[in-house]
Amino acid sequence: MHDITIHVIDDDATFRASLRAMLETNGFVVIEYGDGDAFLEAITPSPQGCALIDVRMPGMDGFALQRHLHDQGIEIPVIVITGAADIPTAVRAMKAGAVDFLEKPFHPSALIDAIKSAHSRSTNQAGSEPEIAAFRARLAQLTEREREILEGIVAGLPFKIIAHRLGISPRTVEVHRAHIGEKLGVSGLSNLVRFALAASVVSGPKWR
Repeated sequence: MHDITIHVIDDDATFRASLRAMLETNGFVVIEYGDGDAFLEAITPSPQGCALIDVRMPGMDGFALQRHLHDQGIEIPVIVITGAADIPTAVRAMKAGAVDFLEKPFHPSALIDAIKSAHSRSTNQAGSEPEIAAFRARLAQLTEREREILEGIVAGLPFKIIAHRLGISPRTVEVHRAHIGEKLGVSGLSNLVRFALAASVVSGPKWR
């Protein structure tokens, strides 16, 4: 993992400096950008490494930057970072192609794990299909209620909205969400959404 280039795109200079110090200590090469435009001006058509993109930035926000990368056919693993994480933001980021989603403040080990996972998926795409096939097979283990909640999450709805439409409490939705992750063998909201999208889980009529 040493010498992997990490592109940090965030308008908070203090945060960038802190992130740079931590990543360089762990052997990564770090390049900082104060906004999306600076990143786009500097990168090549086939950039190396991984991009850490903040969602909320003045001018071009993180989602607009993701769209631009996609529209221009620029392929680089993207990890979205934000100070205000919620399900709609996470799902939007993942649907736009992010490989992971982290909420500030995050533990250094969580970021390192996300970078390793992003790098592994970008260099070994063939290994992802068996994982997705296994995920699809495990979907049969979900109860009807758990499947409904998973579809609500894929639709990008907050737990409160899912709970209201199902006539249950938000806490009950959270408990079901934890059970869903256990049954499907995935941890964290970003991994759940990523696998569900890759496995073509779609939201039913009640979520549209």
